[in-house]
Amino acid sequence: MKHNNLGPVFAIANQKGGVGKTTTSINLAASLAALDKRVLVLDLDPQGNTTSGLGIDKDDVQTGMYNLLIGEHGLEEAIVETECEGLYLVPATMDLSGAEVELVNQERREHMLFESLYQYQGKVFDYVMIDCPPALNMLTINALTASDRVLITLQTEFYAMEGLSQLMDTIRRVRANLNHQLEVEGIVLTMVDRRNNLSQQVEKDVREYFGAQVYESVIPRNVRLSEAPSYGVPVMYHDLRSKGAQAYLQMAQELIQREAIAL
Repeated sequence: MKHNNLGPVFAIANQKGGVGKTTTSINLAASLAALDKRVLVLDLDPQGNTTSGLGIDKDDVQTGMYNLLIGEHGLEEAIVETECEGLYLVPATMDLSGAEVELVNQERREHMLFESLYQYQGKVFDYVMIDCPPALNMLTINALTASDRVLITLQTEFYAMEGLSQLMDTIRRVRANLNHQLEVEGIVLTMVDRRNNLSQQVEKDVREYFGAQVYESVIPRNVRLSEAPSYGVPVMYHDLRSKGAQAYLQMAQELIQREAIAL
């Protein structure tokens, strides 16, 4: 699915909350931008943590994801610049939670985001990242229908695999009925603590089961990563030398390499 002026579109998804979707959306995008890529992030989570984590005040947003989804505005009108060079955002607003209800009566409700991206004629972006909500709802279906790839964030904890089969099933259904080009880009392990036996065991199990789909780069538990959103910046702007910042830079390089091989 080729979008005008837009590089590959990634949905960052997992219906479980607190598994690093927003952290990954912000910091992977910032790392790609630091590697001289132009990146657009779409905040599709009504909580809007990606928006505030990139230093944008949700109360000041006039046009955002909600306006795109209901067909009120085009993508060009909703894009805002962030403080990070090369990194742009379509912010979430409080009314995004109401979009779910309003989409129910739309004829092509699963395709609203796809159509918004497809009609875009503005500046060129190398990558588009969609931060999905922690639910397999109409917003997530819109993200999957509009995406080329799905990047799954998986926390290395006891129930990590629980719910993953449900997500994989949803991806299969979207591929069969709405978006035949959709592929799983990979699985990124988050909040990894290699001093912890359980964390090590989960990582081993996931790598054995999913093989090469699992990124080599892992995201460690890191205080700097948790602190950065309160400053409204990606972790590399908070502490570039931290393990969290270095892990996301490594992951960004791995994603670029994977894309080069895929081409």
